[in-house]
Amino acid sequence: MMVGMLVQGNDANEAGLRLDKWLWYARFFKTRALASKAISNGRFRLDGDLMSKPHRQANCGQVLTFSQGARIRVVRIKALGLRRGPAKEAALLFDDLAPIVPAAENKKLSPLPAFENRQAGDGRPTKRHRRETDRLKAGLLEIED
Repeated sequence: MMVGMLVQGNDANEAGLRLDKWLWYARFFKTRALASKAISNGRFRLDGDLMSKPHRQANCGQVLTFSQGARIRVVRIKALGLRRGPAKEAALLFDDLAPIVPAAENKKLSPLPAFENRQAGDGRPTKRHRRETDRLKAGLLEIED
């Protein structure tokens, strides 16, 4: 059955849709290429199975788990879209199963590292300090992966 620009029910299960396209339709990524690249990095789980192929078919009822920034997203695919529509239409494509963490608590969980804090009046960092900070940040990102 088709409601507006959404495909629901049995029609959706028969047809399927590329996962990178569905993520783009649901507005999790700004471009389809970014969605495809994120899936290729192997950080997505579809119904608990680790995947690295963007061409996998997304069907209604499947559960998708992935990280988006500092947040872990767990969504159930409710419908397949026919286009990348407005945000209200994109919100109808999925059910968010992950608990929503308030912004205040989110900041408490991930404070800035000590090298990020600067005293008022210290001025701009020198090129040397900025490069050191960039190296430290790169090291932190590698450790978290």
